[in-house]
Amino acid sequence: MHTLAHEETYGDRLSAEFFHARRASIPERVERRRPYLASGDPRIIAVDANNEVVGLADSGPGRDEDGPEALELYSLYTLRRTRGSGLGAALLSAAIGESQAYLWVLENNARALAFYLKHGFRFDGGRGQLPLEWEELPELRMVRSARAAL
Repeated sequence: MHTLAHEETYGDRLSAEFFHARRASIPERVERRRPYLASGDPRIIAVDANNEVVGLADSGPGRDEDGPEALELYSLYTLRRTRGSGLGAALLSAAIGESQAYLWVLENNARALAFYLKHGFRFDGGRGQLPLEWEELPELRMVRSARAAL
């Protein structure tokens, strides 16, 4: 699901070679994740009525030395067929609740930028670049203050 979500989300931003390498590395990445899953890794996984994984979210302690908040949203992905269903909002809520948090998002990912703005995140001026493996795409840091429960 993770690789398919990457293809659906970044297919126009990353090369075919990137996705070929990503698919080829699935067995290795699954093995690397096994200890985290066995230890109660906080990744949140959403499944549909057929028990197929359709979304995931992951959060934890902030990794930036100059991080604006203690909690970081590491990832949030949904499959294209679930977009507009509220699944993304549910995963975001499950991952970070109403807490103060920050995240990194691709600079030219208009859909994700709009989603995070809608959910109270704002740009804080932080800029970064993904590693070479991810073709050094530019990313922006967004921050959300704690929100009162709705």
